[in-house]
Amino acid sequence: MNRTIISDGGHRTSLRVHTADNVRVALRDLPAGSEIEDGGRRLRLPQPVRHKHKFTLRTLAEGEPVIMYGVIVGRATRAIMEGEALTTDNLEHSTDTSLPQSRRDHWDAPNVTAFRDLTFEGYHRPDGRVGTANVWLVVPLVFCENRNIEVLRQSVADALGDDPYHDYKRMARELLHGRAESHDEASSNSPTSPFPNVDGVRFLTHSLGCGGTDDDAQALCQLLAGYICHPNVAGATVLSLGCQKAQIDLLKAAIAERDPQGLRPVHYLEQQASTSEEALIREALSTIFDGLAEANRVSRAPAPLSELTIGVECGGSDGFSGLSANPLVGAVIDRLVALGGSGILSEFPELCGVEHELLARCRSERIATRFTTLMDAYHRHAAAVGASFSMNPSPGNIRDGLITDAMKSAGAAKKGGDSPVVDVLDYTQPVRHKGLNLLCTPGNDVESTTALVGSGANLVMFTTGLGTPTGNPVAPVMKIASNSELARRMSDVIDFDAGPIIRGDAEIGELADDLLRLCIDTASGRYRARAVRLAQHDFIPWKRGVSL
Repeated sequence: MNRTIISDGGHRTSLRVHTADNVRVALRDLPAGSEIEDGGRRLRLPQPVRHKHKFTLRTLAEGEPVIMYGVIVGRATRAIMEGEALTTDNLEHSTDTSLPQSRRDHWDAPNVTAFRDLTFEGYHRPDGRVGTANVWLVVPLVFCENRNIEVLRQSVADALGDDPYHDYKRMARELLHGRAESHDEASSNSPTSPFPNVDGVRFLTHSLGCGGTDDDAQALCQLLAGYICHPNVAGATVLSLGCQKAQIDLLKAAIAERDPQGLRPVHYLEQQASTSEEALIREALSTIFDGLAEANRVSRAPAPLSELTIGVECGGSDGFSGLSANPLVGAVIDRLVALGGSGILSEFPELCGVEHELLARCRSERIATRFTTLMDAYHRHAAAVGASFSMNPSPGNIRDGLITDAMKSAGAAKKGGDSPVVDVLDYTQPVRHKGLNLLCTPGNDVESTTALVGSGANLVMFTTGLGTPTGNPVAPVMKIASNSELARRMSDVIDFDAGPIIRGDAEIGELADDLLRLCIDTASGRYRARAVRLAQHDFIPWKRGVSL
């Protein structure tokens, strides 16, 4: 999955990603009549081509494949002139599933000598795993408890002075009253936390737990167990109504699979067995504050980088994502795997068209078969409701140059780097093996990020070309911009700029070392990811009908 970039000289106005490609990518807006050099020949653009979009290197006949990243990413729906831009009017989704799937038996691991002796400052758990954060979790087993979760959230935030929206509430008061608050008024709402070793209390809400299938209830309990047993979580308070399909015993069984020794403190409260709402809230608050006191006894200590499990995700992708941010993240994953750590690549609808490359990287026939089985099942499930992976690209994706799902997928898969695939996981299954794992999730940003953390990611690298604020309640989510314009415009959301790769000012390897160092600082608490600062605590379980 290594790329070969062919530039058009020092001007770097466009590039061909792979020698087999029959298209180039515009790196800036190119007016009609622009002359482009490609492999010793020159072609003239018959029409303007917007930056991030692709144009053909020769005339393509109707039905002829379009190749980018060295793979088929679509087929011409009509004749396309040489130099013409690809659009939804002349291109449709298409992939080649007939490519050979021979096993690759060698991987050139990157040089990680500079990182061999480095550690991160993490929270060591009794089961031997290490967290990058230290939170107490409050979880509803059913949507009927969401209101009580909100009561607890507001009550705890008020008691601890840990309201993430304090500044916005002050802004609203000032706008209402037409005056700025005094320093004393503003600071009175920000007391010092009595639990300095704890990153806070995280409150999950969701729309599941009853009214669905047994499989839905089981999947929810498996996901919640993944969060409760997560290395970033010190313990949890669970609220149950009592009569719902997702019963406490289901959750206990899922937790026992992950924590057979019962090392994680979990408190279960059932509203239908409580004497009153007030009694329920009082007992829940007591478990939270007792849990915080216990969690505060744990402080950060050095841990090897092999204890990092980084999930990779993309959202709001653009035509540059597959050229800069995604391969950059993939290079970081390769470095982490070489150091004994783990990566998780998800979003199966966005691996469409590059299955053969991932199959070639699977360490065994069993792993390869597992991947094929899950992909085929997802395809069938989508088809059963009249959907397909080809529907995945959003209007924003298409507007910024990702015309087909195959084109989007070929770039999205770059987040997984080039290391061997050591395991393939179905939704909610935990990571068991060090190295690169594939996880079956939808392409929905938040559903997939939620699943990555549920399977054990203690850090997430999230690439974006258009800008998206997605975060997670448990694990830090770092945003990597594909272009510098986005990094400047949404600097309160973006953590790292991959734009220099597009401009030709930096190599992927150079920036990958920088990004890995930022990951280490984030895991150590020395750097707070933007999504953490903004209290972007997104949590959406995948209700496994179909989600594309």
